[in-house]
Amino acid sequence: MNREKIGVIGAGSWGTALSVVLADNRHPVLLWSIAEEEIAMLKEKHEHVEKLPGVRLPDSIEYTTDLKETVCGCDVLVLAVPSIFTRSTAKSMAGYVKDGQLIVCVAKGIEEDSLKTISEVVEEEIPNADVAVMCGPSHAEEVGAKLPTTVVAGAKTRATAERVQDIFMNEVFRVYTSPDVLGMELGGSLKNVIALAAGMADGLGYGDNTKAALITRGIAEIGRLAECMGARRETLGGLTGIGDLIVTCESKHSRNRKAGMLMGQGYTMEEATKEVKMVVEGIYSAKAALALAKKYGVQMPIIEIVNEVLFENKAAKEAVSELMLRDRRVEDQALEWE
Repeated sequence: MNREKIGVIGAGSWGTALSVVLADNRHPVLLWSIAEEEIAMLKEKHEHVEKLPGVRLPDSIEYTTDLKETVCGCDVLVLAVPSIFTRSTAKSMAGYVKDGQLIVCVAKGIEEDSLKTISEVVEEEIPNADVAVMCGPSHAEEVGAKLPTTVVAGAKTRATAERVQDIFMNEVFRVYTSPDVLGMELGGSLKNVIALAAGMADGLGYGDNTKAALITRGIAEIGRLAECMGARRETLGGLTGIGDLIVTCESKHSRNRKAGMLMGQGYTMEEATKEVKMVVEGIYSAKAALALAKKYGVQMPIIEIVNEVLFENKAAKEAVSELMLRDRRVEDQALEWE
């Protein structure tokens, strides 16, 4: 394995967990945060006590608040800031990025105003970069604890995807490759909105039957939209589609599920977000998902209902009842009787 100096931009739970993976792979790692107090804590404790408690960070990891130092001094950049900060961070990075420098986007989301995916935002702000994505069912808490995890690296070229694969892959962190970047990003972003609905069902005390229905119909909605936008439906049947959706709807680590569960228990969106204490990506992707559904003429009833709960004060129980009482339909329009 070639040793490359990696700059991880964003010291949240995911950026920190990936820094552990990279350091374990013996890459020199420089972890950046805009918050001086966060970097001071990491230097002192060698642990992110707020966002990744219990995970000891390798002594080889270095820390900085200097974005120029991170971009200019590293071969590869891992962009791990929350999706709502992707454009502003990319703008700040743009003047320092070398032609062809690899940037791996690991956040999940769709920009509300432009309806662009994370990689599209980065390519727009830093057109001279070689942009890749990496996503899949991968909670930071489990990656940091070195539990077996499998993700996908996506890029426009096989060579770039395989470079990302080589950088990250080890005996507990398996990386596949894919050319369908759009499908990967849609699956990774929109599953957060479905997970809010799954959490609401949990908060209301509904059972496994309800959860299974939401997961299955949720992936059907995402798949319809992805196909209309030019992505491959096969991608939505893989790790970055159904795999990521299952883990986000089921896991105790899922902030989207937790926020939805609180709303199911009667919390407002604002109260739920405050209680979770981390960025709930699904809230920021919900409006964009609904706008994409309208733009491409795709029916996405779960996405619509989640938006009504988030932004129109619809009660979660009423929302689930509406989903159950929708007009009778066939399950899949592509299946026909002889």
